[in-house]
Amino acid sequence: MSLGDQPALTRRELREREQLRNERPSSLPKRSLIAPKGRGRMSRSTRRAVSKSLQPTGGPRRRSIASRLISVVALLFAGTLVVAVSVPSNLFMSSSSAVADVAPVAAVGSQSLKVSADAKDDAPVRDIPEAISYAQALALKYAGVDYSYAVTTGAVRWPFPYAVPITDGFGPRDGGFHKGVDFVPGAGTPIYAIADGVATTATFDNSGYGQHVVLQHNLGGVDVESLYGHMIEGSSPIVVGQQVKVGDFLGLVGDTGIAYGAHLHFEIHIDKVPVDPFAWLQANAVN
Repeated sequence: MSLGDQPALTRRELREREQLRNERPSSLPKRSLIAPKGRGRMSRSTRRAVSKSLQPTGGPRRRSIASRLISVVALLFAGTLVVAVSVPSNLFMSSSSAVADVAPVAAVGSQSLKVSADAKDDAPVRDIPEAISYAQALALKYAGVDYSYAVTTGAVRWPFPYAVPITDGFGPRDGGFHKGVDFVPGAGTPIYAIADGVATTATFDNSGYGQHVVLQHNLGGVDVESLYGHMIEGSSPIVVGQQVKVGDFLGLVGDTGIAYGAHLHFEIHIDKVPVDPFAWLQANAVN
């Protein structure tokens, strides 16, 4: 049969040929669309070949290559980051930029502290303050006052048979007025009456003088009171109304009541008015 004698195509075959002609790329050979010689319709294998040739080439392969490239770049970046954080910062410093004259000065466990030698030389030297008692602080505060005296054996005497330190005097103080002087001979030291008199007070309280005694004296017609405060509790044998002679034992030095330490707080009152006990004894305690 000649080419002119080929059987006519059916409508379905014509539609398929027209569809293939519209969809095939320009590079597809036209003869691949022609039905095989001697047959009226396109075989199944031919249609599969044509359909495969019409699919875009290289899509999945290109996507696979791009994914691999992204993975490689991510691994390189991660490796660079690990190296950057693990390498010491001074690895790339030159020897001239390093700090010289550095010596260890302290170490605790596996850690050490280093200080520049220049910093050590320039560091100020600080004196460690020495702890002192309140009595010593008062002595320093009133160091300009001369509290030296000589003991006497007359009708009026000092409360101790020998001179003892005085740490605080008569006068205004922070938060009040100090009405006496503070003798500091040491805890447990015996205290003696300064003159003949009678005990008007012999008691203990926690709010002020602690264990204390007050003696009433008549010295040349002058009403004089002497007060002895902060004695050891229970150390005084004196009772109210008891007649007392000059030099009699009154009690022991303590720190009862409101006291900064063991001392004798001693006051003198003239006609119920407090005066400077140190100045009064200096003028009246004579042999």
